Amino acid sequence: MNKIHNINLGGYPFTIDEDVYQNLQSYLNTIETHFGKSEGVCDIMSDIEARMAELFTESLGERKIINQDDLKNIINIMGTPEQFGAEQVDQESSFQTTKSHSVQTGKRFFRDADNKVIGGVCSGIAAYWGIEDPIWVRLAFGLLFLSGIGMIPYIVLWIVVPSAKTTGDRLAMRGENANVENIGRMIEDEFSDMTDSISQITDDFFTKKKSSRHSRNIFKRIYDWLGFVCHTSVRVLQSCFNIILSIFGFRNT
Repeated sequence: MNKIHNINLGGYPFTIDEDVYQNLQSYLNTIETHFGKSEGVCDIMSDIEARMAELFTESLGERKIINQDDLKNIINIMGTPEQFGAEQVDQESSFQTTKSHSVQTGKRFFRDADNKVIGGVCSGIAAYWGIEDPIWVRLAFGLLFLSGIGMIPYIVLWIVVPSAKTTGDRLAMRGENANVENIGRMIEDEFSDMTDSISQITDDFFTKKKSSRHSRNIFKRIYDWLGFVCHTSVRVLQSCFNIILSIFGFRNT
């Protein structure tokens, strides 16, 4: 008789055997240690757990308790620590699987919300068909719209096709395996792109600020020069006025 645990994995509740629970915890600790230095470690772990939860749900079917075979099958899909370049945290745990090959999944059709103009339908179609730039799909829908039939299929696809919300969805949209290695790589790339964007925005801001400061310096110099000219002109006029008064005063005496 084995003890069982009730766990929450990726937002899904599961019941799991004691020994399987220990192995699962060790596996997740290994992944977290491997990506520990990454800025997106929290997002990586969240997406990996969500992906594993989906796989466990599919594997269980009508069963209620996760067993060792379920975990081995999921690790076979997600990848062993050796496959994504990690070292085991718990040396007593073994993550060897019965199959050495990874499970290749086909592309899935999603709306690409990260690259959308309206609903992400065109960018999703482009990703599914391997079209590098979705602008060609958008032009095609534009031509259909001008012909009077483009709006209806777009709206239908917008309603029916789900949006790619998780990293696993975005990988499936491109036909890549939603395993530990690919999930980690995609999130790290996203964080790297975001960092580059922030850096570019910061550079542009300081460049504009520097340019603005230079412009203010020029205007200040012009203002100071105009002030000097006005002040000098007033002094000259005042001197001339005093001379005139002196002359008239001398004549009156």
